[in-house]
Amino acid sequence: MHDDHFLIVEAAASWVDGYDYNHWLPWSPESTGKPEGHSFTYVGLNFCYFYIMKFLGVADPKILMLINRLIHALFSMLVVYFGIKITEKISPEESGKRNAVIVGWIVALLWMMPFLSVRNLVEMTCIPFIMWSVWLMLKNEKRRNFLFAGLLMGMAISFRYQVGVFALGLAAVYFFQFKWSRFLLFSLGIILIFSLTQGLVDYLIWGYPFAEFLGYFTYNSNEGTAYIPNNNYVMYLLVLMGSCLFPLGLLLGAGFFASLKKHAVLFIPVALFIIFHSLYPSKQERFIFPVLPLFIILGVVGYALISNTDFRKKLWTFSYRFFWILNIPLLLVVSVAYSKQSRVEAMYYFYETNQKPAKILMEATGETGLSMAPKFYAGSWRYGMLERNDTTQILNVYPNYRYDFIMFYGERNLDKRINQYKEIYPQMELGKRCEPSFVDRFLRWLNPRNTNEYIEVWKTNASAR
Repeated sequence: MHDDHFLIVEAAASWVDGYDYNHWLPWSPESTGKPEGHSFTYVGLNFCYFYIMKFLGVADPKILMLINRLIHALFSMLVVYFGIKITEKISPEESGKRNAVIVGWIVALLWMMPFLSVRNLVEMTCIPFIMWSVWLMLKNEKRRNFLFAGLLMGMAISFRYQVGVFALGLAAVYFFQFKWSRFLLFSLGIILIFSLTQGLVDYLIWGYPFAEFLGYFTYNSNEGTAYIPNNNYVMYLLVLMGSCLFPLGLLLGAGFFASLKKHAVLFIPVALFIIFHSLYPSKQERFIFPVLPLFIILGVVGYALISNTDFRKKLWTFSYRFFWILNIPLLLVVSVAYSKQSRVEAMYYFYETNQKPAKILMEATGETGLSMAPKFYAGSWRYGMLERNDTTQILNVYPNYRYDFIMFYGERNLDKRINQYKEIYPQMELGKRCEPSFVDRFLRWLNPRNTNEYIEVWKTNASAR
């Protein structure tokens, strides 16, 4: 996923090195001078992480990301812990432990959760805050819990602005139930954290509060609706149910809707979150992930409420067992998948060989599109990288332009393309072949839009003639 690196890691790590990769900061030479709508909360925390690692002398990009992934893995365990606690709390006493165990295993070992939970995706990293907040509100009626719940929810919103829709649903339930102290304390907690992370931080950076939030709202009002438009209004329900595989996903969907009457305090905010994203024109599957654990909880608890016949009980038993038959192989493959392997390895070549090229050509006339290169793995941000993705362009893109390295993307006509450049750079030699991983190839086979291409890195060794 693009955001995993380019929206978080590349930005945060570049700031540590005195460079602004995405030109987000107003004092950067290439900045537009206007907020682009990116919350600095999560990227700022990653900046702190990379800063500490640099201070400790850790420089290898792969080691940096391994530690980063491990931290995210530990943090994601809160989702499992609070998922179990929430399920046991809202279930009938006679089925509480059974439901909690089922939810715990599904949330912990759902085929995609271990893989996604360690990514630098705000849709995933906001989930522990949401689950912790919900647990505090359900735990008991102590007033301080609702204030702390608001503080945690405010942090989740600072990570992912759309979580505000979920928070609005929770606040609305308390408001219309006339539970004023809960409503006010929860809302106060959100306002406090959001004011600090978005108001104060943006004031220090831009000179006025909530600059990035306003920029985000403006962008999505004017241009965001045209980005990946999709009119499939049931898409997100299908994603939630499909993530849990067939037929268990269908039963969880039925249980989710059956939970409305008894568990409105959770159903309404989750449903509101789904409805909002379903109506908004721009759609990506990961947008709905913040409520996936709660969907599973409500699905399990809700289905238990309607499994009052032998047929429904047997259907659940069969579906749950069949789920594991399907899930375990997927889990084993996906959990160890090397995502975007060729791109990472191509750039890591420059770090591991201590190469410091000034100019790199990305030759992609054998591809239908050109993917961005993660400079983080090269250990430098100041490479000049030009693209050639059209055969109508001259070989060097610009006349008499010299390149230190050429990265050939794609296998189509590869030998012919390499030989063309050998006419210009007679001493050119192969540096590294970078194969896509099995999963990358499979995703590309499913959808050619996935630019998980084969890459060869060649060193020119000579000035252009």
